[in-house]
Amino acid sequence: MSAAEPRVAMVAGETSGDLLSGLLLGGLKARWSGLSSCGIGGPRMAEHGFDAWWPYQKLAVHGFNMEVLRRFREIWTIRRELGERLLADRPDVFVGVDAPDFNLGLEARLKAEGIKTVHFVSPSIWAWRGGRIHKIHRSVDHMLCLFPFEPKLYHDHGIAATFVGHPLADTIPLEVPRAQARTSLGLDEQTPVIAILPGSRRGEVQHNTPAFLQTVALLSRQRPDLRFVLPVVPGLRDMVEPMVREHAPDAPLTLLDGRSHEALAACDVTLIASGTATLEAALFKRPMVIAYKISGLSWQIMKRMAYLPWVGLPNILLSDSVVPERLQDEANPAQLAADVLAWLDQPARAASVQQRFLELHHQLKQDTARAASDAIAQVLETR
Repeated sequence: MSAAEPRVAMVAGETSGDLLSGLLLGGLKARWSGLSSCGIGGPRMAEHGFDAWWPYQKLAVHGFNMEVLRRFREIWTIRRELGERLLADRPDVFVGVDAPDFNLGLEARLKAEGIKTVHFVSPSIWAWRGGRIHKIHRSVDHMLCLFPFEPKLYHDHGIAATFVGHPLADTIPLEVPRAQARTSLGLDEQTPVIAILPGSRRGEVQHNTPAFLQTVALLSRQRPDLRFVLPVVPGLRDMVEPMVREHAPDAPLTLLDGRSHEALAACDVTLIASGTATLEAALFKRPMVIAYKISGLSWQIMKRMAYLPWVGLPNILLSDSVVPERLQDEANPAQLAADVLAWLDQPARAASVQQRFLELHHQLKQDTARAASDAIAQVLETR
């Protein structure tokens, strides 16, 4: 493979990683038209010619304990086999996209054998598991950071790092196409709309959706004029539909096949699970209520690990409690419904947070695909 046509191995471990990887591959292909890529990924990566040896769903897990342990052997085997395959047919660079529990161990093995490693999306060492910085030092040649405060944390520990902005800030328009999204979803301009986003992984859907739907049922009784849309990740409708029949059978709720960005653009408020989707909601300038439920043991472990007072990215990035966060027992229908209605009933408060989200959008909009490909080009030059 010539220097003009690098071969890149990549691993994405969930839906958000597939999205980020697809955007990164678009930038890499724009720089090197002959680039080839392989590893573990999904449909967004396949759009750029990615050769998926395993689908990313093989790695998607939820929680810290039994949910992981039940699939440990399968995931460990995939990582071992992938490492052997990459060492036998060496790529020019390996890019691990998120999924640090899987990727950092693989990166350490590859780096020890002389393969350059890049990690795209800094693990949240500033929020929890700060001791992981030492493992990152052993594993990663260059860290690509989505947020501006992160590179200094790595430089202080001798790890090369670059702020590349967040690719979602490039793809989501600064001015939200609300009217267009509502027309596309068959919603009129005046109807108040709530977007329900309980998560993208099966574990998240299992834990979050019942309380979210109970909230929908309560809100529809309190405010009959409300309408609800719930984007369903491909492959999860079989889980969601029975939950709707059980918890909100009479609510004016529309299930969408994907289309989460249209739902966020169209809505007035979103009830949303903690994760990357909360940043998407902020970039769509939408007031939100963040909620999350996990198993009891996972919750106890997470509480011991956490360093920051927030779990939602909008609050973390703005260093302020700009949107409510309701975790575990606080994520109950009465509380969530009250939080949603507070946004609808306080338009000045909603306008204020939308302005802060616009400022955040400008800060994160850095042409991430180009910035990331520039950093990867520098890594390739040091081979």
